[in-house]
Amino acid sequence: MEELVRKAREAALSVLGDEKRSDGTPFMGHPDAVARIAADELGLPAECCAAVYLHEATREHKDLDISAFPADVLLMVDGLNKISTIKPKDTRLEAEKYKKLIVQYSADPRVTVLKIADRLEVMRNLAIFPKSARDQKILETLMLYIPLAHQLGLYNIKSELEDIYFRHADPEQYRAITNKLKATERDRERLMAEFIEPLKHKLSDAGIVYKLKIRTKTAYSIYRKMQVQKVPFEGVFDVFAIRFIIDCEQDPKLEKDLCWKVYSYVTEEYEPDTSRLRDWLTTPRPNGYESLHITVKNKRGAYVEVQIRTKRMDYEAENGQSAHWAYKGMQHEANMDRWLKSVRYALEHPADTKPEDLPQPPSKEIFVFTPTGELRILSAGASVLDFAFNIHTNVGIHCTGGKIGGKAVSIREKLHTGDTVEILTSRNQKPNRDWLGYVVTSKARTKIKQELDAEERKAAADGRELLERRLKNWKLEWPDDLQQEYMKAHKYTSVLGFLADIAREIIDPADIKAFILRHGESTARPDDTQASNLQRSAGFNSGGDEILVINARNVKGLEYKLAKCCNPVFGDDVFGFVTRTDGIKIHRMSCPNAAQLMEKYPYRIQKVVWQDNAASGDFQVTLSITAEREQSSIASIMDVISQFKASVRSFNVNESLRGSSYDISVRLLVPSNTELDKIISQIGNLKNIIKVKRL
Repeated sequence: MEELVRKAREAALSVLGDEKRSDGTPFMGHPDAVARIAADELGLPAECCAAVYLHEATREHKDLDISAFPADVLLMVDGLNKISTIKPKDTRLEAEKYKKLIVQYSADPRVTVLKIADRLEVMRNLAIFPKSARDQKILETLMLYIPLAHQLGLYNIKSELEDIYFRHADPEQYRAITNKLKATERDRERLMAEFIEPLKHKLSDAGIVYKLKIRTKTAYSIYRKMQVQKVPFEGVFDVFAIRFIIDCEQDPKLEKDLCWKVYSYVTEEYEPDTSRLRDWLTTPRPNGYESLHITVKNKRGAYVEVQIRTKRMDYEAENGQSAHWAYKGMQHEANMDRWLKSVRYALEHPADTKPEDLPQPPSKEIFVFTPTGELRILSAGASVLDFAFNIHTNVGIHCTGGKIGGKAVSIREKLHTGDTVEILTSRNQKPNRDWLGYVVTSKARTKIKQELDAEERKAAADGRELLERRLKNWKLEWPDDLQQEYMKAHKYTSVLGFLADIAREIIDPADIKAFILRHGESTARPDDTQASNLQRSAGFNSGGDEILVINARNVKGLEYKLAKCCNPVFGDDVFGFVTRTDGIKIHRMSCPNAAQLMEKYPYRIQKVVWQDNAASGDFQVTLSITAEREQSSIASIMDVISQFKASVRSFNVNESLRGSSYDISVRLLVPSNTELDKIISQIGNLKNIIKVKRL
């Protein structure tokens, strides 16, 4: 069999030897790595490894003669070549359509497993691809390959694909969760040691040989649970489970008896939650999964998930259905045939898999591509017009329609995941009120309203100036309650509309004067008070084991300092790092340096919490803002900041390389992350602001 693989690799090398990957490394590294995954991680036979090499060799070099290879290898090569012609965009990245095509092209079910192995190798080396290609592969993996790996029982691969996807799709959340897992690792190990201590003698006296290990959820699984349950990291109670792995002979009755015996010892020592008992020994899952799961309460009152299984069961659970025939000591051919039939059945009968058991792609979002391959994420139901505003405000304002797959469509055309959209524009195009009915994204609605309101705002400014001048001459006050009463009487719901109608001479200021005098509200006042009150009423502006408790007022003391690499703010998730010369440095959990510190110096990590209430301390933070190249952008940003409890320490503006926008860096002092979130949100809603983020 080794000879078969060697010949297949030589055939591939003869045509692929000079080809390079995106990073300049030899392309042969790809089939070599896929073959290793197939053999070492999936336990697939040599025929599959040979098929991997011949597939890569003949995909572009169809004239290569491979007729001398065995028929089953050629059948797999043919299936892989056909699958490689499927364009996920043609299926609109709908998993069921894609799987049906795979089934259609896979006369041998092993082809499907090899395709998943191929994708795993690509995701492990995602960094070598250009950004547009990375975005495409990340999306395909989420929508197609993760559900497919789950359905086939390839759980280790599924989990790894999920975490790679998560790391690239949301790096800050990924860092925060993985760093919290590292920070709590010693707590989990101590809990496991405390848990097993009262059980040691019972298990030993019963002659039960076992191994104990912690099963920790993947970062992506934890993140999904946080989103579904709307809880923080600390609110996910099954972040980890304690797993008993019993070493015994492969006898079904003996294995089950020992698992139940361990179960009885655990539930005698700890209080069980019987509602959470999962008996997959008596009735294994359809994919063959066998295990006992129970949740118990430990001596501290905390709930712990306990899993009980044998060594064989654990191997099969970890390595998926391929383990049925790859496990040492099992008959190869019979179990391989059974597994291949189960793969075929799983692919052809997706209805037998409950939807809730499968990873669920985001249902409230669609994933659309620009003609250059850049990925854009929009709300479900988004139109061509939404996409245009997502690209750039000016593109949206002048949008006349678009092209989807080369076909011309109107601005109201609804988009679907996988679409490639080209936007058509005209200088003469302007928004109208009907556009608000064509869009679903908040950015598009906001920008359209801003454009529609621009003329009214100008008129309102003129109206305000006229009214201020008249009231000043008449020495009359115009308090908020009186203005609201006048607007209600004349059926105005908007201050802008009211002031604009003054400028349009629909409302005569003399009528307002008479209204004030009728209500007896006339008093003399200083000019500046009158003007400021009117402006305010009109809504205008100028455009370790121990926990360390941080007191914001003393944060600059000798005991601890805020790390300059991530500038934590009151309320952020943080941890402490004990330095040699500067005391304790406080870092954000999402700090880019956190993972390295926790991995290299776990004994110097200090648990940290903020005091219950924000003190009078100020925290430095830097915002990076991309804005359209208009002078009003800068004034608007400063105006927003002035409305909150924040002070500006520096404000730097640079033109982008193309000169079409401003790159703005603002350094602020803020009292808490709550106040900071408000500032970021308000700046993000401003007209002409493209992007704002915290550094």
